[in-house]
Amino acid sequence: MHAPAVALVCAGLLGFTPAPQSTPPAPAGPLAAADLLQQLGSPVTMDLSFRGERGEPVTLREAAGGKPFILALVYYRCPMLCNLILGGLLETLTVLGPSAGEQFSVVTVSFDPREGPDLAAAKKAHYLRSYRRPAAESGWRFLTDRSGSAERLCRETGFRISYDPATGQYAHASAILVVTPDGRVSRYFPGVSYPARDLRLALVEASAGKIGTVSDRLLLLCFRYDPASGKYTLAIWRTLRAAGAATVLAIALLVFRLSRRSPRAAPAPATPALPSAAGGP
Repeated sequence: MHAPAVALVCAGLLGFTPAPQSTPPAPAGPLAAADLLQQLGSPVTMDLSFRGERGEPVTLREAAGGKPFILALVYYRCPMLCNLILGGLLETLTVLGPSAGEQFSVVTVSFDPREGPDLAAAKKAHYLRSYRRPAAESGWRFLTDRSGSAERLCRETGFRISYDPATGQYAHASAILVVTPDGRVSRYFPGVSYPARDLRLALVEASAGKIGTVSDRLLLLCFRYDPASGKYTLAIWRTLRAAGAATVLAIALLVFRLSRRSPRAAPAPATPALPSAAGGP
């Protein structure tokens, strides 16, 4: 698609420009150890082994199934925040369109080493009952720790947690991640609410355009990812500048080609015949 056409489509999307996000104050006290350090592009060890819902060993690679995947780092006995994270993810997945297990996977990992497969299976049954997508049985995995893999995964993704022995609970950030099929952190979505459009674009981007529709890929031309807010913002001015430059260049080439054309020689006027000297009325 030509740049001017892309610019016009982007201009029509101006009404979807998200409002500026204010930066929350930094946490103080024990919560300061619970943070999210965005490490875009950093590798994740896909051969890390966890326990599946039935207690079987499952690597991260097997859980992803060769697809881009959404990674949710939580713990299943969390009294509040983890439920909000998984609830927000479920709400987005429900309206996303493609089902988990088809074009992408969802991997939920508990970083609490005390939690076992029975708790993971109960959580999976709860959320899949609300999700109601048959492909999610294999496409949305709920894993538990095995040999310290969860701690390593948190470290590789910049997900910092802090255990409070007084309460037996964890302080942790609220976010989900999008990871490429080969194990690179592609996008972070902080908070407990995840816009379906942004998550869809992140999955298309993480798949290198192998999933999604033509309109999804067109939207990626119009939007850019903002790591600070975890959202895709409309890059209309950059697109319009590119379209303007392309238009000026096209006009310049047209003028150059016209100037190189030689004007055709006009035909010489016919010379009137002179009357014969011998002739006359």
